[in-house]
Parts: sequence; structure tokens; C-alpha cells
Amino acid sequence: MTEQQLTTPEPAPTPEAHPGQGRDAARLALVVGALGVVFGDIGTSPIYTLQTVFNPDDPHPVPVSTDNVFGVVSLVFWSVTIIVTVTYVLLAMRADNEGEGGIMALITLLRRVGTGGGGRTAAVLAGLGIFGAALFFGDSMITPAISVLSAVEGIRIVEPSLEELVVPATAVIIVLLFLAQRLGTATVGRMFGPVMIVWFVTIGALGMVGIVGHPTILEALSPTYAASFLVHHFGTAFFALAAVVLAVTGAEALYADMGHFGRPAISRAWLLLVFPACVLSYLGQGALILGDPDTISGPFFLLAPGWARLPLVLLATAATVIASQAVITGAYSVAAQAAELGYLPRLRVAHTSESTIGQIYVPWINWLLMVSVLTLVFAFRSSAALAFAFGMAVTGTITITTLLFVYIARRTWHTPRWLLGLGASVLLVVDLLFLAANLTKLVHGAWLPLLIALTAFTVMTTWQRGRRIVTAQREQSEGSLHDFVEQLRVNAPSTARVPGAAVFLNRSKQTAPLALRANVEHNHVRHDLVLIVSVQTLPVPRVPANERIAVDDLGYTDDGISHITARFGYMETPNVLGALRTIDPATVEGRQLNLDQASYFLSTIELRSGKAPTMARWRKRLFIATSYITADAAEHFGLPRDRTVIMGSHIEL
Repeated sequence: MTEQQLTTPEPAPTPEAHPGQGRDAARLALVVGALGVVFGDIGTSPIYTLQTVFNPDDPHPVPVSTDNVFGVVSLVFWSVTIIVTVTYVLLAMRADNEGEGGIMALITLLRRVGTGGGGRTAAVLAGLGIFGAALFFGDSMITPAISVLSAVEGIRIVEPSLEELVVPATAVIIVLLFLAQRLGTATVGRMFGPVMIVWFVTIGALGMVGIVGHPTILEALSPTYAASFLVHHFGTAFFALAAVVLAVTGAEALYADMGHFGRPAISRAWLLLVFPACVLSYLGQGALILGDPDTISGPFFLLAPGWARLPLVLLATAATVIASQAVITGAYSVAAQAAELGYLPRLRVAHTSESTIGQIYVPWINWLLMVSVLTLVFAFRSSAALAFAFGMAVTGTITITTLLFVYIARRTWHTPRWLLGLGASVLLVVDLLFLAANLTKLVHGAWLPLLIALTAFTVMTTWQRGRRIVTAQREQSEGSLHDFVEQLRVNAPSTARVPGAAVFLNRSKQTAPLALRANVEHNHVRHDLVLIVSVQTLPVPRVPANERIAVDDLGYTDDGISHITARFGYMETPNVLGALRTIDPATVEGRQLNLDQASYFLSTIELRSGKAPTMARWRKRLFIATSYITADAAEHFGLPRDRTVIMGSHIEL
């Protein structure tokens, strides 16, 4: 038996007149695109963070006083520094899976390192990671609702009589945002990037105006104020953390969107523009509150002079639309990776960029998010009501990300235990403090993201479990491919051979495709050239061209039956027809392969709920219901519809 790796020559690079200028322009374009897609969420947090901390309607209000203002502003600064800059930008984003980031990338790395010692720990952490991914879906629903609501609510400061328009205006904006997603993140980023540059310059400038009024607020940059606030006013500071965490919302999207723009572009944009602008805004708002405690009703908008508030509301609305973009694109990435790794059904994924493979659009997720976001807007009707729910989703995801990163750092980087223990202790103490503070808001709305996460987690784990059961039963029905080929040789005189080629998609090389078995056993016919193709999704984002295809003649070089393994990364579209075109005819038993005239066969499975004790009855029903959203197989695998034949069977769970 032989197996040969086929290579495809890489295209020659296109010469550039000024390669250095071209690279600089490309880097700048990525940074601008990142500003337009990645940083909207965390960049609009200044609109509502301090306002929420000092909200008098909070179940655990923080009184306005000089000590409390200094303590809160210091907590905000150091929370953003530790969680966003240290945990995500400097550490977590280095734990990438060939350029891809986010919870699902960490789970893939866990699978890899868990094959040796510590496999049980890796499996437990992977399960925790799936729950973190489920929490991120909750975040993806809450972020657009709270972000756009908080900006549109600014109109109440400009003109209180327009308050009744806040909710319907928010709904219209959200619908338009989700309708624009099919244009792709590259197009969206080009439109949004310049807007976000104006946004960050504006909030930074307004923050500086506030600082000039009370420059003593700069003392809040000292960690002693945050530490003193926690030590001497722990009760107040602890409950304040539930709102302070709003300053770091978007950090998880920053990591999940890494595949769209790359770590260098995201790091540069954060350190050079986003971080300084946000810090200036928080300092300016703190200074304003020190001078006039009544401004806690809207310190962000009240930093602007009267004539500039309406334009600021419009700019803030545009910016919060962009904030929603960060988690929407992150949700696309997480869903697509989860589907390829077996935690969700096969979803239709549209790649929207020819140059950046990670830029995708997932229609089913898009419409699910839109309906969910609109439901939240009409149910909660204000950003303050949603704030309690928001923090729970963020802190849960951040804590899980830190745990996974620490384990991977220990197993792959072999970081000294004392150094890793020290760093992990600091990061986890911060994360767990935020998580505990948000748990105090459980009855005030923090239950919502937990409910969403529990639902998504149940669907994902049920699909993974059900998929394993169906695969095992399907393999039993299909039987051994080796035995089938041997039987076909013995019974060759009774099986008619028709000219042409037939391509049968199958899950593995071990079993015979149901469609091929049906053709031979019931129709007593087979094609002159039979290719059994298995699509293999590897735990890497992309597979090199020279490793794409492997051909196996299954032991005989004269029977016209060969097995093809087509390998793809989990961020690639599994284009089977495109992969088959790279095959050298000499490797397929010397026969000419005409793919444009070939017939393509798919084996489909009808699922039925049986009496076998494989899963609880409700989980069987959930698995079957979830299977209905599976994308069309011919389209997903790049097969020509007019020459694709689907043959079915049924399996009882």
C-alpha cells in the first residue's frame, strides 16, 4: 500500500516597485482596520463605566466623595492595565494557534498538549473553555444592546423631551448594523477605522480638558490609591468592581479577533492610541466629578461644551455601532472554529477577504445575534439595566482565559514554576475579585449571561456527544473499506463498470461510503474510476499546499479505486473540488481524472430518536433539532450541485 504527498508549486511573488512602502502601507491599513473592528467595544466603555459606578439606583451604590473618586479612577486605570495590557496584549495574544486567537484557539492548544501527561487536567480545562466560549456568545448579544443604548441615551442630556425615541432609534441602528455584516469585516473596517480614529482623538482631547480643570486627578495613576481604596473601604470598593469591570469589556473580543488583523496591528493600535485615549477620558471624567458631583448623571457627555454635545452623541452612536462590530466578528470566529472542531454543526461560512483568511461572515450566527440583541433592547430598555448582566459575561470569560493560558504557558513554554505561580496568582486574584463582585448582582441581571452561556454550553456539548455516537453507528453500518474492496474484486464479474469517474465523500479511510455500498449491492454498478475522499480538519488554522492531498491506492493499482485525504485547517473553507484539481493523474493509477465530467456522491443521514441509552431523551431531541441548521454539504465542500447525487440512510440515537 502506498501513500504519496502531492505538492503544488507556490505562485511567484509579484514584484513591487517599492516593497518597503508597500509593507508600511499594508501595516497601516491593518492598524486602521483593527481600530474599526477590534477596539470599538473597549473604546466606548468610557461612555458608561464611571456613570454606572456612581449610579445612585445601583443596589450597592458608591457614594460620591473625593476619596472614592480617586479610588475608583485608580481602580479603572490599573484594571485596564493588568487585564487588557498585561493579560491579553502582552501574554494571552502570544498563545496563538498559528495566528488565530480566542477561547477556541486555546482549546485547540489544550488538545495538543493534553496528549501527553496531564491529559485529564487538559480535558477539564477544555470543558471549562467551552463554557468560556459559551459566555462569549452571551457577551456578543449584550454588547451591541448596551453600547448603542448608552450612546443614544446621550440625547437625553441634549434634549430630555426626546427620551422616548431612545429605544426605537437603537433598534433601527442595530438592524442596519447586522444587515451590513455580509459586506465583510475588511469593508466594514475600512469604513469604521477613520471614524474610530476621530473618536479616540476626541475622547482623549475632552479628557485633557477635564484634567486641566482639576490636575490633581493625575495622582490617581498611582497604584496606592487603588490599593488604599480596596484596603480601607473594601465594602464600597468590592461592590464598585462590578461596574469597574465595564472598563475592560472588549478585551476578550480583542483576542478573538486576532485572526482578522494579527497581533502586531492590534498591539500597536492599543498601546499607541486606544489605551492613552481611554485613560485620558477616565481621568477627565474623574476630574469633572470632583468639581461637580452632580455630573455623575453623564460625566462623559458633560465633559463636552454645550455646543459640542449633540455632535458628540452622534459620534458616540457611530462608535458604539463599531463597538458591536468587535464582538460580532469575534462571535463569527468562535462559531466557525467550534463547528470545525466538532462542537457545533457544519455552518455556512463566507470568507470575505482574499488576503486575510480569518475575515469571515456566518449568516446563521448573524441573524441569531440580531434577534437576541433586539430582544434585550426591548426587554431592558436602558444601558443601566443591562450593566449588571454585562459584567458577568466579561469576568467569566476573562477568568477562564487566564486559567487556560497559565496551563498552556506551563506545558508549552516551560516557564519556571515560581515565576508562573507568581504571575498567575496576581492575575487570578484580580480576575476572581471581579468575578465575585459580579456574582453579587446575580438577582439584578447577572443571571442573564449565565443562562445564555448554559444554553450554548448544553448545545455544544450535546452536539459533540451526539456526533460521536452517530459517527460510531455510521462506521458500523458502513463496514470496513478494506473488506469492501476485497469483496468487490472477488465479485467483479457481477458488478457492471460504467465509464467515467465517481467521487464519494466519506468520513475516514477505515469505512466504505454508504452511497458506494448502495450502488454496488443494490444497483450492481460501479464507475471505472472511483475516488473515496475524506476531508480531514487539522487543529491548525491553515494547511500548506504541499500537505493538502494524500493519495492511497488501497493496496491495488489496477482496480480504479483510490482513497484521497484532503486536509484543511479549521479556518479554511474545505473546497474539495479545488483540492482534487491539484492531483497528478499519474498518481491515480495512471488514469485521466476529468473532474468536470465526474459524478459526486454524498451519503446523508436521517436521525431518529430511539430507545438506546446513549443520551437522555431531551438531549437526543436537542441534537436532532440542532442538526437541522447544518449547512448544505455540497456547498460546504465546494461540489458542483448539478452533478452531485445524495443517497440517504437513517440512524437511531
